[in-house]
Formats: sequence, structure tokens, C-alpha cells
Amino acid sequence: MILRLNLKSLISSFSSFLPAATMSSATGTSQLQQQLNYRGTARVQPVDGSHSEEVYEPATGRVMGKFLFSGEKEVDLAVQSAKAAFKIWSQKSGMERSRVLLEAARIIRERRDEIATMETINNGKSIFEARIDVDISWQSLEYYAGLAGAIAGQHVQLPGGTFAYTRREALGVCFGIGAWNYPFQIACWKAAPALACGNAMIYKPSPLTPISVLMLAEIFTEAGVPSGLFSVVQGGADTGRFLCQHPGVAKISFTGSVPTGIKIMEMSAKGIKPLTLELGGKFPLIIFSDSVLENAVTGALMANFLTQGEVCCNGTRVFVQREILQAFTDEVVKRTQKIKIGDPLLEDTRMGALISRPHLERVLGFIKQAKEQGAKVLYGGDPYVPEDAKLTNGYFMRPCVLGNCRDDMTCVKEEIFGPVMSILPFDTEEEVLERANNTNFGLAGGVFTRDIQRAHRVVAGLQAGMCFINNYNISPVELPFGGYKMSGFGRENGQAAMEYYSQLKTVCVEMGDVESVF
Repeated sequence: MILRLNLKSLISSFSSFLPAATMSSATGTSQLQQQLNYRGTARVQPVDGSHSEEVYEPATGRVMGKFLFSGEKEVDLAVQSAKAAFKIWSQKSGMERSRVLLEAARIIRERRDEIATMETINNGKSIFEARIDVDISWQSLEYYAGLAGAIAGQHVQLPGGTFAYTRREALGVCFGIGAWNYPFQIACWKAAPALACGNAMIYKPSPLTPISVLMLAEIFTEAGVPSGLFSVVQGGADTGRFLCQHPGVAKISFTGSVPTGIKIMEMSAKGIKPLTLELGGKFPLIIFSDSVLENAVTGALMANFLTQGEVCCNGTRVFVQREILQAFTDEVVKRTQKIKIGDPLLEDTRMGALISRPHLERVLGFIKQAKEQGAKVLYGGDPYVPEDAKLTNGYFMRPCVLGNCRDDMTCVKEEIFGPVMSILPFDTEEEVLERANNTNFGLAGGVFTRDIQRAHRVVAGLQAGMCFINNYNISPVELPFGGYKMSGFGRENGQAAMEYYSQLKTVCVEMGDVESVF
């Protein structure tokens, strides 16, 4: 997911203060030194918890430190703190909330490089991409600051002078669960509409990337939110379960895998809690023979190799019309070979390290299985060891282009979540649309063609919540983002997100005598 305003510079590339850590601009130097929970207005050590987790730097494989998973008592303290803050925040006007969000956005802009550097160290993506993620984050806060003052209901005139009106009200304490691929950005995507609507939020980042969201918590405090309005609770599945089932939590928003989403849906159902699920899948990118070849190739690279391919909406099933299959494939391989892999903190690096050793091995396992099933590795798909000695144990691999793929192959059906592109030929529009929709998932899809009627016809037929015509993987905050089918429901971003962080109350006002049937 990428900002449009930075798209041109990223496309060409395919050819002081940090919380909880001491940091140098050099890879391999950061160490955790402070607590990673945030409650009230400060970082705290959980009051209970029996499990500690190590934090790794993906580029070096080095352990940066350990942190404690939060137990049930810590979760309850966070909820009580958030409920107290909600009573204050929900009574403020939209304009009052707007000013605080704008100040938070300003601070994020001011600390852009510092936040991006920590994101790169803990996540492994290039500093170039991390800066764009930070830009998307402050833009999200600015966007919802603009909407906060516009929250309004509807007046309905009824017979006899009687009337009714609606009020859009906050839900209460919202629980946000983040993913490790966009740690800071996803936290802003969830917090911005939640706070704009008058809610409080407790946020649990992925245990793989627990650090950067602490910066957001401190920024919100500095910007002027009430104590406890935005809390960070670290932990794994048990911590998440405590929060999902806590009676003080009014709404849950989850970004992550389908299996975990199913479990969260089961837990939310027991409390009949509103839920937003932004899950993953395996999505189609359709390249017609009349496409501008250079743009189509660039779109395929954007759809597969951002953040080392660890993007929930990636178009990893690349369907190419047979007439241009060879030309397209040759150019994709040529451009993929030029992607600079290495130290993610270097300015010219465009592909960093995958998130963890087990995940790297999982991705490589998919490629091995693809070869066994008959796919041909046209480029990459093997571990990469940079020349820099400090990166020897990092989780690097060459981006992979697979040819000779079939729809029944595992690499085509299952989400790999790594830099692996599967190229599949097709002949007709009707055929490719049927194949594109032959999946349980439906978060995204795209089409490249010069025929504008066909473009609109194809995206109308795609069973996906986010579709692209002649582009891929841009995510302006103004646009709703969410899935169909098993890729989830609810929407992040755009005005639509406000509906998922608020509830509608109807008030009927009688201006005459009460009529009765009794």
C-alpha cells in the first residue's frame, strides 16, 4: 500500500528520538531499553504476564531485547483507563477533537525520519518505503480531523408537527489489533477514525513489531488527548483473547490472517460486538494485450514486491493475455533483476529483509513446492546474503518470478506473503474473469488495458473490495479499503470508516397529544 504522491519516485526505484530503544542510523545498533506497554500517559511494565518474547532486527537476525506479554490484570487496567478517558473525550465537540488530531499529525510529520527509521529497523522494509508509510499515517490523522467536525445526524419531519432526528454517537473503548507489515500505518488507520468519532482505543501490535506504535502513543499524549485515550498493550493470542472478551471493550478491529480473523469473529460473536476484519488472500492482476507494456510491468512489480511482498492486497496471480505473454515475462524478469536488495537503512535499497527466519523459510518452502508441481523459476526465489558482514544472518531473499503456472498449483491458490509472482496465461476476457474469481478471497484486484469500457466491465465483475484500473497498490486515505468473501468485512479509510466506529441513535419527538389504541 503506497501513497500516490510518492508513486513516481518508487516506480523509478524498481529499475534523535525513538521510544523504547537506543538507536543509531547504522543497521545492527539498536537495543530495547524501555517498557513497551503504554497506559495513562507513560510507558509501563505490565502488572502481570508470564511470557516474554524476543524482538528481532530482520536485517541482521540480531535480538534487540525482550518484552513481557500482558496478562488479564494489565488488560483490565488498560480498559478502565480507556473508559475514564472516553467519558472526557466523547463529550468534546468534533472541532475540539479535530485540533488534537491535527496537532498529532504535525508532530508525526516533524518526526518522520525518526519514526521511519525505527519502522525499518524492526520491520525490515526499506527506509524509502517506511517514510511513505509515515506520510500515509499523518495524512490519515489530517483526513479524519477534517471529518470530526462534520459528524452529524438527520432531521425527519413527521405528520402533525412531530419530528425525528438521528445522532451518530461514539461506541466506547475500541480494540485495535495490528499486523507486522505496516505497524505504524495500520495503527494510524485504526486510531484516526476511532478517535475522530469520540472513542478511546487500546491497541495491540504484532509481537514481531512492537516498537513503533509506542511513538504514536506518546505523540497522542503530547498532542493533548486525555490520559488513557490511546493505550498500547503488548502480547500474543492470550492477551488478544482477554481484550476481545472484556465486557468494557465495545468494538474490535483486526488486520491479519484469515485463520486468526475467524477466531476473533467467534469471540466477538459471544459478546455481540461490532467487528471490522481486514484479512488477506490471493488476488488477481489482469494484463490485457492492449496494455501499455511498461505500465503493466511496473504495475505487476508494485503488486508483488512492495515491503518484500508482505502486503495483504498484493496481486500475486498475474494473468497475462497470451499474445504478450513472452514480452511481458521477459520485461518483468529484466526489471526484477535490477531491484536493489540489502541494508534497508541505505537510501538506494529497494528490498529489505523479510520479517523473520520462520517466515523466510515458509516463503522458500512455497517456491520449492511450486517447482515440484511444475512451475518454472524464471528469476530469484533463493536466499540472498548481502556482502555486508553484519547482514549475514538477515532474512533476505531474491524476489521470485514463476512461470509455467497453473490455477491448481499451491503457489497460485494460497497466500505466500512474500516476494513471489506467479504468471498465468489467458485467452479471453470471460475466461480470465471466471478464473480470477475462483477463490474464497476478495480483498483486491486489478486490470491493465487501454479499452476503458473493458476496464470498467472487468472491475464490475471482479469479486473484490478494492480494484485498480491501470495501477496497483496505491492507498489514498480518502478511499475506503476492505474486502469481500473471506477477506473480511467493514472498511478502513474514507468516510465509510466513520460508520464502523460509531453507532446511530434515532430520537422521535412528539409535539402533540399521545394517541393510544387502549
